[in-house]
Amino acid sequence: MQSSRASRDGAANPTINEIRDQIERILSSGEFHAPDRGRRFLEFIVEETLSGRADYLKAYTIAQEVFARDTSFDAQNDPVVRIEAGRIRRALERYYLVAGHADSIVVTIPKGGYVPSFDYAEGACGAAVQAVSTPSPPLERDPTKPAPAPTRSSPARYRRWIWYGIAVSAAIIGIIGFLDAPRLSVTSPRALSSSAVSSDGSQPRIMVEPFQNVPGKAASVDIAQGLTDEIVGQLTKFKEIVVIAPRTQQELQAAEGPWFALQGSVRLEADKMRLIARLIRHADGAVIWADDYDADLGERNLLEVETDVAQRIATTIAQPYGIAFQPYVSKIAKPDSGDWEAYTCTLSYYAYRAELDPQMHTAVRDCLKEAIRRLPTNSTYWALLSLIYLDEVRFQYQLRAQPSPRPLALAADAAKRAVDLDPQNARALQALMLASFFSNDVDAALRAGAAAYAINPNDTEVAGEYGFHLAMSGKWDTGCELISGAISRNPGPRGYYEVGMALCAYMRGDNQAAELWARMADLKYNPMHHLVLLAILGSSGKLDEGRSEQDWLQTNAPVLMENIRKEVALRLRRAVDQERFLDGLRASGIAIPPADGMIGSQ
Repeated sequence: MQSSRASRDGAANPTINEIRDQIERILSSGEFHAPDRGRRFLEFIVEETLSGRADYLKAYTIAQEVFARDTSFDAQNDPVVRIEAGRIRRALERYYLVAGHADSIVVTIPKGGYVPSFDYAEGACGAAVQAVSTPSPPLERDPTKPAPAPTRSSPARYRRWIWYGIAVSAAIIGIIGFLDAPRLSVTSPRALSSSAVSSDGSQPRIMVEPFQNVPGKAASVDIAQGLTDEIVGQLTKFKEIVVIAPRTQQELQAAEGPWFALQGSVRLEADKMRLIARLIRHADGAVIWADDYDADLGERNLLEVETDVAQRIATTIAQPYGIAFQPYVSKIAKPDSGDWEAYTCTLSYYAYRAELDPQMHTAVRDCLKEAIRRLPTNSTYWALLSLIYLDEVRFQYQLRAQPSPRPLALAADAAKRAVDLDPQNARALQALMLASFFSNDVDAALRAGAAAYAINPNDTEVAGEYGFHLAMSGKWDTGCELISGAISRNPGPRGYYEVGMALCAYMRGDNQAAELWARMADLKYNPMHHLVLLAILGSSGKLDEGRSEQDWLQTNAPVLMENIRKEVALRLRRAVDQERFLDGLRASGIAIPPADGMIGSQ
C-alpha cells in the first residue's frame, strides 16, 4: 500500500486512521439514524475497502456477510442490499447536515455501487500519511437500470451535502446559490402571490452552445456536433423550458427572462471519449451544474453513446425538480418584463409537490389560476393546475386543505384543456392520465400515460407516474419495472415512488423488501403511506409494530380509517389486488366493512 495518493483535484486523501476515527464518530452519533444491520453494513464496506478488497464489494458478498443470505441469493429478485445501501446514504446525509457539518472527513457511498468514498471536506486538510491506495472499481449496478452518472471530484461531492439540505427546505425558506456561485438572496416560493404574475409570456430558456472539441482531433469534431444536436433534441421534449439555438453573445445579453447556457467540450484519445458539460447562469456567469461522462467507443456504438449522454444531461437539467427548477439556480435578478413571476408559479408548484406542504397548497393553486388567466394558452400551467386540483382528492388526508368545489371535475377539465392546447406536451398527458385514473376510466388513463411516456421517456415524473398507475391497474411487472427505473434516475418526491416499490414487493409476496421500501419513504405526514406499512406489517405478523401504525392513523387520519375500502378501491383497480391489500390490514386487526358497490373489477 502506498503511503499516500492524490485525489482527482490534487489533494491527498484521508489516512486510514482518520477514516476509522470518522466512522467511529459517525456510528457513535445520535444523529446517525440507522438500524444495527445498517451499521454493520457501513462498517463492513468501509473495512473491506480499507483492507484493499473493494473489488469484492458486490451485492452477493454483502448479502452473505451482513444479511446472512445463503448461496442461492439473487440480487435481481432480492433488493435487500440496494435498499439498505439507500438507507445508509440517507443516514449519512442526515448526519452531515445535522451533527457532522464541521467534520473534516466526508464519507459517501456513491449511487450505483457499494464502495465507499472518503474525502476531505472542502477547505479541510490532513496529513494523509497512509491513505487508501486501491483505486475504486467500476460501480456494480443493476443491468436492467440506466447507468448512474459518474461521481464528481471531492469539492463537488461535499457541496452535494449542502445542496440536499437546501433542497429539502426550499419550500419553506429562501436559499443561497452556490456551486461556484456567489451568495444570493432569493424569495421563498411560499411568499409568492397570485397578484405577482405578469401577463407577458416567457419560459426558462436554455441556449445550447456548440460543444467544443480538442484542436487537432478531427474525429472529435463530428462527435461534438452530434452531441450538441442530440442534446438539443432531448431537451426540447420538456415543455417547461424553451431551447434556444446557438446565438451571438450580443443577442444573449439583450435577451430577457431566466437564461441559461449549456456548454460542453469533447476530448478523444484513441477509443476513449470524455465529455465535460456545464450549465451557466446568464445573469451572473455562475456555474450552477457541471459533470463529466466517459465512454469507450471501442465497446459501444457512437450513436448509442451520444443518445445515452444526451438523455442523462436532459434529465438532470430539465426534469421536474431538476437543475432548472431549483429556486436558487434561477432567481438571481428580476427581469424588467416577461412572465418571470409566472415561471415562479412553476418553481413553487415543484417546491410544494416535493414536500406536499399543506400551507403552500392554496397559495400555489391560486398562483397557477392567475397565471392561466393571464396566459390562457399555456398548456403546462393548465397541466399543473389539474395536478394540484387532483391532489385534493388523492392526498386529501395529508393536505387537510379547504377543498375546491368538485376538485376531480376541475382536474379533468384542466387536463383536457392542457392536452387540447398541446397534444405533444407530456406533462399535459400525465395530468390527463391521473385525472382519468381517479375518474375510474382506467383505459383512457393508460392510453394517456403511454402517449406521455412515448413523447418523453427521459421525464422521470412521467415514467414514475405511468409505472405507478400501470401497477395499480394490475400490470404489476411492467409498472414496477418503470417505477424502479425512475427511482434510479432520482425523481423528485422519492418517498412517493418508494411506497410504489413497497406495493410492488408486497404484491409479489416479498414482505421483507416491502417493509424496507415503505420505511425508506417519508412516513411522517402521509396517512396513505402509513396504511401501506400497516398492511405489510399485518401480513408479516408484526402486530406490535402494526398497533403503533394504527394508533398514528386513528389520531391523524380518523376519516381515512372510516373509509379504508373506498380509498383502497380508488387506487387499486382490480378486486383481487384490493383484497390482497385488505387481507394485510385484516391481519393487523383492522375491521374492514364488506364490499358494497366499490370501484374495481376482476
